[in-house]
Amino acid sequence: MDNKKQTITFKQILWYFIIFSIIGLIIETIFCYITTGVLESRKGLIWGPFCPVYGVGAVILILLLHSYKEKPVKLFIAGSILGNIIEYILSFLLEAYYGTRFWDYSYLNWNLNGRICILYSIYWGILSFILIRYIKQIIDKYIIIKIPNTKHINIIIVVTLLIDGICTVWAVTSYQTRIGVEYYNKQIKTNRSNIEKVKIKIEETLFSNEIMLKTFPNLRYIDDEGKEYYIKDIIK
Repeated sequence: MDNKKQTITFKQILWYFIIFSIIGLIIETIFCYITTGVLESRKGLIWGPFCPVYGVGAVILILLLHSYKEKPVKLFIAGSILGNIIEYILSFLLEAYYGTRFWDYSYLNWNLNGRICILYSIYWGILSFILIRYIKQIIDKYIIIKIPNTKHINIIIVVTLLIDGICTVWAVTSYQTRIGVEYYNKQIKTNRSNIEKVKIKIEETLFSNEIMLKTFPNLRYIDDEGKEYYIKDIIK
């Protein structure tokens, strides 16, 4: 079948995201352990074994590059360029939300604002080649044969992932705010209304410091002067 005429279904997109988010978590965890000797959570969502940056990246690469399967040179070049674009945008968005960078290539030659660099462009090209030429074919067979194409199941999965994402944003925001109040703005505690106290109590129960520290060990807090601190160091 001509790859240009192949269509990718919603079911495939959904499972690409799930599978590559899990694979990404495994890769991040192993890489962290090899490079630092520390075994810690590299999750991107509060619940479930997901690192969604990998899931999103894989979905975009597959959707835009699968027609280049039989054109290896174009696949490599397009993958390098597209990978850089994805990495730059995600770096910017994550920093805008979390107030910190999750990666910084400033120490490498030929980098752009520390967000992307030539070396990782090559990696993106290689990854795209392997993903489209080999990995996608294997995963497609698994998705088509092993996973039932049930609309209700797909909807349940999507809703579950959305709830997970919303709760992650809630958890991180409340956690960073709570740390700021507890360690830097203690006077605010005395000015809380009863509704605020109930809300904070719920957040502390659902997303306690212990849970958040274990799930997101590298989250940071930025004080009013713009200074950045690892929350795990603040708590200690």
